[in-house]
Amino acid sequence: MPGLYLHIPFCKQACHYCDFHFSTSTALKGRLVEAIVKEMALRKDYLGPRPTLDTVYFGGGTPSLLTVSELKALFAAITTHFDLAPNAEITLEANPDDLTPAKLAELAASLINRLSIGLQSFHEPHLRLMNRAHTAPESATAVLRAQEAGFENISIDLIYGIPAAGHHIWEADLANALALNVPHISAYSLTIEPGTAFESWQRKGRFAAPPDEFVATQFELLLKALRGAGYEQYEISSFCRPGRESRHNSAYWAGVPYLGLGPSAHSFDGRNRLATLANNPQYVAAVLERNEVPATLDQLTPRDRANEYLLTSLRTSRGTSLAHLRDALGHDLAATHAPYLAHLVAHGWAEIEAKTKTLRLTDKGKLLADQIALELFITDFQADLS
Repeated sequence: MPGLYLHIPFCKQACHYCDFHFSTSTALKGRLVEAIVKEMALRKDYLGPRPTLDTVYFGGGTPSLLTVSELKALFAAITTHFDLAPNAEITLEANPDDLTPAKLAELAASLINRLSIGLQSFHEPHLRLMNRAHTAPESATAVLRAQEAGFENISIDLIYGIPAAGHHIWEADLANALALNVPHISAYSLTIEPGTAFESWQRKGRFAAPPDEFVATQFELLLKALRGAGYEQYEISSFCRPGRESRHNSAYWAGVPYLGLGPSAHSFDGRNRLATLANNPQYVAAVLERNEVPATLDQLTPRDRANEYLLTSLRTSRGTSLAHLRDALGHDLAATHAPYLAHLVAHGWAEIEAKTKTLRLTDKGKLLADQIALELFITDFQADLS
């Protein structure tokens, strides 16, 4: 079943690592919610006539900035235009400083049944370096409050690879995270993205990302701690208790169609993508004043679909099915890239399961996942399965 994504592009302040589309001015928030409701009506048939949604995901930005009335308006529109599966996963991303007891009571009274809380760290100097809006004590308090409010299905976000003299801060972050006993943890390596404060500081010599060896060691510490606590790594950055994967994100990686609403949101109908304009005022004006959704169609070629499958499947524990790539997507990777595949196996970066013809990255290979995917990308495509 398909999913629905709603992009809420507002934040209290700009994190120094973030390159997502957002605004720190909430002046347009009410109008933008109206526009998302209107866009939903305009695009309700994108996934077919009255589809049943398996997942709904409020991302951003900071969706926990939505008021109870704004959230009710969005859910009213969702239930007007779509059916929800009986056990639909409905996630809202939240910042710890927003999760007051009153706010959690509002969220618990809604259809939301899963929270994704952006902790990032329990170390105050690291939170200040990243310009997070919450304090270190609020990291744990927010999760404990959410659990007390009745939320059991909780994911927390952590960031590693933050410059430090050693690894004791990261080890403490992992211990604090595990003490919260949540079913899902996402852990991301700090990356310096173009246009961010960190990138600007790095160009000016005010900030230096740690060496690759430092990041690799922290990744190894992450694997050891979470696996030792019973978590499964089902995607490079995603860990869960058995059976507690993020269904919404897993559907992305499996190529399941979804509808994305709001500025900068992307949609996928199973063959092509649609990218909505990443500009709040222009998006609101187009939707509310002209009944138009300002979006660009990206028509995926067979090569695009094969490369997307390579990129996403390589990051998952299920790996890349070479048979699926050949039979469904028209490319025999085992034939065209045989020397490189042998190179990966010989260096301990990948394994190929002979029976199922599945390519999987080892722990060493996961550190090089993007580079390996680029090497495997298909540049000359013979088949035309479109």
